[in-house]
Amino acid sequence: MSAESIDIIFNPWLRTLLGLCLIGAVFGGAMLVVWFERKLSGDIQFRLGPKYVGPFGIFQLVADAIKLMTKEDLIPSKADKLLFVSAPIALMGSVFMMLVAIPFGAVVINGVEYPIVATEMDISLLYIEAVSSISIIGAFMYAYSSNNKYSLLGAFRNFARMIGYEVPLGITMVSIAIMVGSLNIVEIAQAQSPIWFIFLQPLGFLVFFVALMADMGRLPFDQNESEEELVAGWITEYSGMRFGLGFFAEYIHLILGSMLVVLLFLGGWNLPAFLTNITILGIFLPTIYFLLKVALVILTIIMLRWAVPRFRIDQVVDLSWKRLLPLSLLNLGWAIMLGIYLGA
Repeated sequence: MSAESIDIIFNPWLRTLLGLCLIGAVFGGAMLVVWFERKLSGDIQFRLGPKYVGPFGIFQLVADAIKLMTKEDLIPSKADKLLFVSAPIALMGSVFMMLVAIPFGAVVINGVEYPIVATEMDISLLYIEAVSSISIIGAFMYAYSSNNKYSLLGAFRNFARMIGYEVPLGITMVSIAIMVGSLNIVEIAQAQSPIWFIFLQPLGFLVFFVALMADMGRLPFDQNESEEELVAGWITEYSGMRFGLGFFAEYIHLILGSMLVVLLFLGGWNLPAFLTNITILGIFLPTIYFLLKVALVILTIIMLRWAVPRFRIDQVVDLSWKRLLPLSLLNLGWAIMLGIYLGA
């Protein structure tokens, strides 16, 4: 296949089709991650259901899906019905907007690299950071519309955590952009050949990973849900498919967040040229390599969930403002010096 043919394939209409395919792939990936987390936790805790229902416990996922789809959709009598119904749409909208700018790998043909992304933007890094913040609005709509004190407490904890962790998260992303001299996430991934940025900015990687865990609301940063204190926090009053959409949005954020870790610090899809110059390997291998690294990051985050206890909300706030923020500023200074040295 020639380079001219590839240019034709990636016209705007087919890019839209590509975007829809990526949405389907992410939903399928979210279901796979749900199954994997339930099975892994079942193995760790010797629970019967997720581990033994069907081959590799896969029928448990089917049973849970049927339960979600057939469960009665309840709306509390004193809820704000318009917000209650709109909240899942706002939350999923944030996910879809992130999706259009995040590359899923690349195809290399005749030495030319074509990233698999619905829309390539010059400011994609800023765009992703901005639209990911919209999810907090969806979560607040979930909580406020429910007219439930536990939901509202969960939403306020979500705000406190987000304000504290979005700042160091954004500073580490800016540090990467300064070193590369670009806000385009595709160019940032390409710039990591042959040296991954985790080796140039190890402190930035640590800050980014912890802040991302908090941003995704994964243990030990799930104070907005903490079952022992708030029932289910911001999603307490939801049931059926509306609960399912909120549940899926969390897992899709996990997948997209893991992709960001790989794109910003773990080398993206870059492989040695002697591999990608072989046509058949160049078409498939970069994307497979990228997705394998994403799977490893997801596995690490899931393992941490079962290894680290939940922090108190005051400990979470202290960690962000007293530890991560100073470290992110220190890393920013290091990135500026590196950028000057590298001539970015």
